[in-house]
Amino acid sequence: MGLTHDARLDRIEAYYDCAPRAVATVEQVGPFTLFVADEGTGWQFYARPRLGGGHTFTPDDVCRVLERQRELTVPLAIEWVEQVTPSLLPAVRGAGHEPHRYPLLVMPADVAVAPDPRARPLEPAEPHLSLALGSVSAGFSERDEVEPKDPGRHPEMMERGDLVVVASFEGNRLCGAGSAAPRGDVAELMGIAVPPGHRGRGHGTAITSSLVAAARERGVEVVFLSAGSDAAASIYRRVGFVDLGTACVLGIDD
Repeated sequence: MGLTHDARLDRIEAYYDCAPRAVATVEQVGPFTLFVADEGTGWQFYARPRLGGGHTFTPDDVCRVLERQRELTVPLAIEWVEQVTPSLLPAVRGAGHEPHRYPLLVMPADVAVAPDPRARPLEPAEPHLSLALGSVSAGFSERDEVEPKDPGRHPEMMERGDLVVVASFEGNRLCGAGSAAPRGDVAELMGIAVPPGHRGRGHGTAITSSLVAAARERGVEVVFLSAGSDAAASIYRRVGFVDLGTACVLGIDD
């Protein structure tokens, strides 16, 4: 039996519509909202179903938004939650594409999560920020060589409270990092990564726990994430996350 609709999905869907707007322009393309990242952010965005639209999607809708992304020379990408917009998966498949499907997990409000002493939130101006962002890139690229990464607009967003970056350490050695993007009382955890040479020592769990704790300190009630793999999902479940739905991600190399 599949997962049934949960009221928290509505709050998460509203969050998905809100979060990119801090650093993106927005365009309506049929039943989709297309987010186009501002220059200098270092991020790439996507199209999502229009919030509260209730539209039954067709393959033509999918082709139209992908064509608009081609015209704008931005990534061909659509993201949605299967339980919120069930008609989009068959429409995407009808347009000849197969999306990735990832577990969407949420931290129950009654589960206590303490910060791990190895991991801490970074300050916007501290030198560790560039190294933390580089460690995330290294972790996702499956390499141990970490090159500091230009923080771009990260410090500005951290100052505003739109972004929290947590790094885990062994002594003075940075071993991985991740971030949370609070918007009101909802926050998504994202970009949690540990380079291969530092894995197996609990840094992923330390980063995740400390991000949850930091978000809650800022008044967040709903903390969620999409797990990129079964191995990642198992780490998050050990911290206390539970499955809520399925995040669908279509990315096309054109």
